[in-house]
Amino acid sequence: MNRNVALASALAAALTTAAGMAQTSGPQAPAASAPAPASAPVAPQAIPAKIAIIEYEQVAASTNEGQRSLQELQKKYEPKKTQLEALGAEIDSLQKQLQASGSTLSETDHASRLRAIDTKQKQYQRDGEDATNAFNSDMQEALGKVAQKLGPTVVQYVEKNGYTMLFDNTGQQGGMTLMWSVPGTDISQAVIDAYNASSGVAAPPPSAPSATRPRATTPAPRPAAPAPRPVAPKQ
Repeated sequence: MNRNVALASALAAALTTAAGMAQTSGPQAPAASAPAPASAPVAPQAIPAKIAIIEYEQVAASTNEGQRSLQELQKKYEPKKTQLEALGAEIDSLQKQLQASGSTLSETDHASRLRAIDTKQKQYQRDGEDATNAFNSDMQEALGKVAQKLGPTVVQYVEKNGYTMLFDNTGQQGGMTLMWSVPGTDISQAVIDAYNASSGVAAPPPSAPSATRPRATTPAPRPAAPAPRPVAPKQ
């Protein structure tokens, strides 16, 4: 059994037991004759539920329109990616040169090269963070536009197919968390197909990004600074 289901069942049982104890342990009210009700209460009518699950962000990113937007973003940030890779390679080369120099450099030259490497490392980190933040912002804006246009397709689909409840399983903070589901209730791919058919946007070339939810590409780990040069003991 799913752990969340077992936890929910145990909690429900505990609440039921606590409610029963509260009813039996409280002070007993004196018996009193009450007039018979005029009519029996009407029992509420149960409505059969048909539940659907969707990963909304994943669906927006997986549509042809979403994939096209992601490809355009990748092309936009390709020069910055190339620039960061070149800067990282330069830092790595300077570090290797410094390590290979051994004791042939003076203390002044050694310190000067260390400062130059540190400056480039800070630039690499700063530029990488700026590029990542800009990419994330542009990606959220692009996919947000697709998600807005996706809404009517989702509503039409669930109404047409008789669903009474729809849960978003994206997992965002503040969103509903899925505790359990019956296999076969995920309509994500069906909505993708329905939206692609209605949007008129053709599928991108085979080189399109993967259909999994995009994540911003962060620069490679910053190269570590070389160890300080050992000072030869005085004679």
